[in-house]
Amino acid sequence: MERTRPSWDEYFMQIAGQVATRATCPRRSVGAVIVKDRRILTSGYNGAPAGLQHCPSGGPDHDWPEGCMRGGHCIRTVHAEQNAIVQAALNGVSTRDATLYVTCQPCSNCAKMVINAGILKVVFDGDYPDDFAMEMFREAQIEVLRLRPDAGGVGEKLL
Repeated sequence: MERTRPSWDEYFMQIAGQVATRATCPRRSVGAVIVKDRRILTSGYNGAPAGLQHCPSGGPDHDWPEGCMRGGHCIRTVHAEQNAIVQAALNGVSTRDATLYVTCQPCSNCAKMVINAGILKVVFDGDYPDDFAMEMFREAQIEVLRLRPDAGGVGEKLL
């Protein structure tokens, strides 16, 4: 029986999916992996800052402390992309010219960090429609692919 090897994009996206299983935010589980030259540099998942209490299991609308939600967004959670970039900074790992694999489209705040981190390519799956993030990626000339699990290893080039 011949096994089918995943493409590199599929492989790293599968790893990002596994990283997402560590997420502590009850609202959404997101995983991110930063890769350069087919080597994993760092990973990150979404959740409360290191050492701080996670959002309650009742969800971000739970009234502890005063809920985690403000304006429709969880204000306690650090995004997976942010955590992966911070891990690189903490460990002195350059993200220049790297690729970010993330299980959800980055938001505009994460897009700004991705651009400033020197990351040149973003591969994602999952919905988080943020048109401004895509505008910034376009202006920064960041290559963006959307990889669907059923796409057979071929990503849809968005930018």
